[in-house]
Amino acid sequence: MAAEKAGEKIAVEIKNFVSASKISEFHMALGQFINYQTALRAEEPNRTLYLAVSLATYNDSFTLFNLSFIQTVVNENKLKLIIYNVETERIEQ
Repeated sequence: MAAEKAGEKIAVEIKNFVSASKISEFHMALGQFINYQTALRAEEPNRTLYLAVSLATYNDSFTLFNLSFIQTVVNENKLKLIIYNVETERIEQ
């Protein structure tokens, strides 16, 4: 999904993380994010890419995004996260 507001251009890749292996899904999402980011740099260098995950996924009892390894991967790959609430349809973070 792409959007523009007040001259700021963004693209958002939305992921659900619904399978039993959240880490495998994260790895797949990371690979897609890197590919999209590379394509955007070539085609639309002024557009910022975000990875969107639901609040439920972000706060899952498994706490995938609280694992130090995942935090390191997020930081090293400069993943910009959007955390959204499915029920209220609002961005939480």
